[in-house]
Amino acid sequence: MTRTTAPFAAFEWMIAWRYLRARRAEGGVSVMTWISLIGIALAVFALIATLSVRSGFRAEFVDTVLGANAHATVYYASSTTPSGAVSRMIEDYDALAARLAAVPGVTSAAPLIKGQVMGSYDGRNAGVEVFGIAHEDLLQIPRIAASERARGEIARFEEGIAIGEGVARELNARVGDRIRIISPDGARTAFGTSPRVNAYEVVYIFSAGRYDIDRTRVYLPFAEAQTFFNRDGVADEIEVMLAAPEQVDQLAYDLLHAGGERAMLWTWRDSAGSFLRALDIEDNVMFIILSILVLIAAMNIISGLIMLVKNKGRDIGILRTMGLSEGSILRVFFLCGSLVGVVGTGIGVIAGCLFALYIDPIFAFVNYVAGGGVWDPSIRGIYALPAELRLMDVLKSVALSLGLSFIVTLFPARRAARMNPVEALRYE
Repeated sequence: MTRTTAPFAAFEWMIAWRYLRARRAEGGVSVMTWISLIGIALAVFALIATLSVRSGFRAEFVDTVLGANAHATVYYASSTTPSGAVSRMIEDYDALAARLAAVPGVTSAAPLIKGQVMGSYDGRNAGVEVFGIAHEDLLQIPRIAASERARGEIARFEEGIAIGEGVARELNARVGDRIRIISPDGARTAFGTSPRVNAYEVVYIFSAGRYDIDRTRVYLPFAEAQTFFNRDGVADEIEVMLAAPEQVDQLAYDLLHAGGERAMLWTWRDSAGSFLRALDIEDNVMFIILSILVLIAAMNIISGLIMLVKNKGRDIGILRTMGLSEGSILRVFFLCGSLVGVVGTGIGVIAGCLFALYIDPIFAFVNYVAGGGVWDPSIRGIYALPAELRLMDVLKSVALSLGLSFIVTLFPARRAARMNPVEALRYE
């Protein structure tokens, strides 16, 4: 009676391990084995590193959008005043803000004045955008009120002006300096409209984490902004902050209903949605390209196994005459290839995770070696190269690498299993 052995028995592992360790003089292919292993490791490392950087960039971008801007903005459609002028001003802004704040899911609703002016200090000028907002409402904006690189005291906001870090750098202004803001739409006189110029003490300098925000944004107390921009008794829009910003689309109807018949809505998805969709497309294309890189690395396993099968033809014939089945031979050579894939994948996963976890010192070293200027925030928007290690990204990389390694290993392993032992031993 013939005894059948269980798949992947101990002797199959032993034979596969001996073949992998064999030196070239003994008929082994250790050089090809190392090339295959290193190729798989580098491909998996590149895949995990790229996915983590892409995830980190997206998370940082969305966080700066949600942390420094309104999640939704309610404004009025244009209407004609009794004097015949067209206006979009909100006269009942306190009542409107109260109605919006009462909508479930809304954490705050703040009246806002907006205007573009020229900032000036010590002979230097910069175009800035002024946001007129109340002190208690400014505290509801996390990237502004809780800025990590903030200087000055936000508690003194009602006494002066808060400016972005980029504005301060452009004007060479510091906390305590008095900067002037100049608006062409100023005081109305009998001779026309004259520019309005006011000076304010810089009481707070913030960094929202986005270059374009820090470079242009300035906050002014709401009442002062009303006076400066000739908005007495009115507001331009209402900024709405939500407990769950990702659910803004579900709350759109409730916000419009609370806003009334003239209300119109602009959400953070409207402003950043096209960029996020472009990121999604780029992520998918990048994953496909790097998957091809993993496939190319896995193809080295086929080359190594084909050489191994050719060199081990005599051994295969002897093993078959000793009673090993085709299945055992297939599993021996499948183990040879899959072990290379598993070890290479493991090394690549470790290297990729370490890269994502220690990206800051790695990037600092690269920036130092390159002499600085590797990352230009004026082009990329954010100040540093972020990385976010996600379990799903790691699992996708591992599944792709192991799946391709196992699949490509089957072809030379099947060829070895179907080798005729008589032909293999004919010339021995």
